[in-house]
Amino acid sequence: QVQLVEFGGGLVQAGGSLRLSCAASGRTLSRYAMGWFRQAPGKEREFAAAISWSSGSTYYADSVKGRFTISRDNAKNTVYLQMNSLKPEDTAVYYCAARLGIVVVTTAADYDYWGQGTQVTVSS
Repeated sequence: QVQLVEFGGGLVQAGGSLRLSCAASGRTLSRYAMGWFRQAPGKEREFAAAISWSSGSTYYADSVKGRFTISRDNAKNTVYLQMNSLKPEDTAVYYCAARLGIVVVTTAADYDYWGQGTQVTVSS
């Protein structure tokens, strides 16, 4: 079992930045692909970013590309999402997820473990 806990959400003005962290316990994350998803009120959960276990590959949704950066520190068992140039439409609960294996996927159903989420609110 892998337990994931997200940190770093909050309220920020449009154009600002936040860095989310996802700390894992129970298993080392070094063999897991990791993803960040988000869910706005009344909407389905959507993919934001993903990273391979070796950090060799990263993937981004078009809506966040160029503004968000996913990274990981396997020694600290932590994954990060740096969010810059935030927009009101980025407001959502952000979840990190883990998937055992080297294949990076962007579909929520393909991930094995999930955190409880952290709220990000961007004011205009």
